[in-house]
Amino acid sequence: MDLRFGDSKPTDEERAAVDALLGPPATAWEAPAGEWVDRPDADLRWARGGRAARDRRDLLLPGLHAVNDRVGWISEGALAYLCRRLTVPPAEAYGVATFYSMFSVRPRASTVLHVCTDLACARVGGADLCTSLKARGGNGVAVEESPCLGVCERAPVALRVSAGAPGSAETVVLPRGSAPDPAPQSPEGLDLPQAGDDGLILLRRVGVVDPAGLDDYRAHGGYLALRRAFSIGAAGVIREVTDAGLVGRGGAAFPTGRKWQATAAQPDGPHYLVCNADESEPGTFKDRVLMEGDPYALVEAMTIAAYATGAHHGYLYLRGEYPRALARLTHAVEQARARGLLGDDILGQGFAFDIEIRRGAGAYICGEETALFNSIEGYRGEPRSKPPFPVEKGLFGKPTAANNVETLLNVLPILTMGAEAYAAIGTGRSTGPKLFCVSGAVARPGLYELPFGATLGDLLALAGTPHPLRAILLGGAAGGFVRPDELDIPLTFEGTREAGTTLGSGVVMAFDDALPLPRVLLRIAQFFREESCGQCVPCRVGTVRQQEALHRIAERRGIDAEDDIALLREVGRTMKDASICGLGQTAWNAIESAIDRLGAYAS
Repeated sequence: MDLRFGDSKPTDEERAAVDALLGPPATAWEAPAGEWVDRPDADLRWARGGRAARDRRDLLLPGLHAVNDRVGWISEGALAYLCRRLTVPPAEAYGVATFYSMFSVRPRASTVLHVCTDLACARVGGADLCTSLKARGGNGVAVEESPCLGVCERAPVALRVSAGAPGSAETVVLPRGSAPDPAPQSPEGLDLPQAGDDGLILLRRVGVVDPAGLDDYRAHGGYLALRRAFSIGAAGVIREVTDAGLVGRGGAAFPTGRKWQATAAQPDGPHYLVCNADESEPGTFKDRVLMEGDPYALVEAMTIAAYATGAHHGYLYLRGEYPRALARLTHAVEQARARGLLGDDILGQGFAFDIEIRRGAGAYICGEETALFNSIEGYRGEPRSKPPFPVEKGLFGKPTAANNVETLLNVLPILTMGAEAYAAIGTGRSTGPKLFCVSGAVARPGLYELPFGATLGDLLALAGTPHPLRAILLGGAAGGFVRPDELDIPLTFEGTREAGTTLGSGVVMAFDDALPLPRVLLRIAQFFREESCGQCVPCRVGTVRQQEALHRIAERRGIDAEDDIALLREVGRTMKDASICGLGQTAWNAIESAIDRLGAYAS
C-alpha cells in the first residue's frame, strides 16, 4: 500500500461510510484524490486545518470501523479519503489500521468467522475446529484464528462478522469435535450458576431485570446510589469509596478513592472519565456479563464517578469482540439521555455529564490504560511512559480517572449500603465482593460472586471440581499456575500474593488431562508474542525468544531442556525488569510458575 496521498479513489460505498460518520466534506479540498471539483474562491484563498483538524484525530478509529463494517476491509482509496477528511498522514493511519486484528487492509470475504483457539477453547478442540473450518472454506466466509473472545464458559466459540449488515456481528457457540457441517448457534442467556441466590450483590440484577428496561432497572434499586451521591456531594462520595477500601478489580488493585481524589484535585481541565471495558485477558468474561445483563448499572456508576472527579465527559472503551454488550450499552446510554439521566442537568442537580462509546478493534495491549488513551485519540495503541500518571495527564493530556467495569459497579453498593457495611464484607485488606470467571475442566463453568476471603477450594466446589485436576491457572495468561494440593489459598489480593501467585482479574481456569501442559504453555507464549505492540525491545524480542525456546523444548519432549530453561529465565527476568508496561512484565509469569510450581519439563 502506498503510504502517500496517491491516486486511489474510494468507492461510493466507502465514501458513504466515511461521510455518514463525519458528515459531508466542509471544503472541496476534502474530495478524494484525482477527483476534479470546482473549488470556490474561498477554498483557494483560505487554508483550513490546524488545530481544528487535529482536534478530530480521535475520529480515526471510528472511521476505520465505519469502512470495515460497511465493506469488510479497508482499501487504499478508503484510507486516503478518511485521511484527507481528518488531515491525518496516510503513513500514520496505515500504522493504526494495521495495529488491530479486526481490521484488514487486504480484500477478504464479506463474512469472517473469528474462531477462538485460546486456552479454554483449545481444551475442547477449538484449534482443530478452526483447522477443519479453514479446510472446508468457501461460501463467502473467511475463517481466522482468534485469541480469547471472552465467552470461555461456553467454549468453543467464534465471532461471526458480516460486512454491510449493521448489528449482524454475533458470538456463536460451535459444536465440539470436527463435525462436517458445524451449525453455529447464538448463546442464549448468561451462564450464572448462582442465579437466584439472595446473597448476590454485584450480580443480583443480572438475569432478573430486563437489560433494555430503564423502568425495570429503577424498580430494582437503580439510581438510588446516584441520588445519594448528589446528597452527600463529590467529596462525600470519594470519602465513602475510600473508607470502603475499594481497590481496582482489573489486577493492579490500586485504591480507587485515592485515584479519584488525585483526579479531582487537579487544577487543569477538563477532567475525563474513562471506563476500561476492553477486557482481553484470556479466561476473563466478568465485565461482558455485567454489561450485557445490567447495562444501566454501568451508566449510573460512570455518572457517579464523573461527579466525584469533576468530569463532564466520559468514554466507555468497549472491546470490539463484544457485539451484544455494544448493542445493550448503546441503548442504555440513549435511554438515559432521553430521560434526563445523562446530559446537561442530571436529575435536576445542575450536573452535566455524557458518555461516548468507543469500540476497540482487537488489541490486548489496549487494556493498559495509557495504550487505551492513545487508541481513543487515534494513534496506535502503544503504552506511554509514566510519569506523568493519568490523573495528571491522561486522555488528551488532561486529568483522567480510568476504572474497569467491575470496579465501577462496586461503587453502587458502597453508596446504597454505606462504606462501613461494605467494608465488613471480605477481609481487612480485601473488602467487598469479588467476581470470578471459572472455566475449563469444571462441571459448572460461569461467573461466580464470592466475598473476598473464600478459598480456591470453596470456589471450585461450587463449580464442580474436575477429576483428575492437574493444575489451576489464576489470573489468566498474565497470572500463574497453582497445584491441586493448594486449594486452601485464600482468594484475596494479599492471600494470593503470600502464596506466590496472583489474583489478577479473577480468572480461575481448571485443567485436567485434556490438553497437555506443554501445549498450554506454547499457547500462552504465542498469545504474548502476537499481542506485543512491539514498542519496546525487551517485550518485542523477548516474547519471540520465549516462544522459540518452548518450541525447541516441545520438539525434544522436554529432554535436555536445561539450556533452554536457563534462557527462558534470563529472557523472563529481562522482560519483567525492562518492559515498558505490564504485558512484557507479566509475559513470563505463567510459564515460570509452570516450571517451578508444576515441575514442567522436569527430567
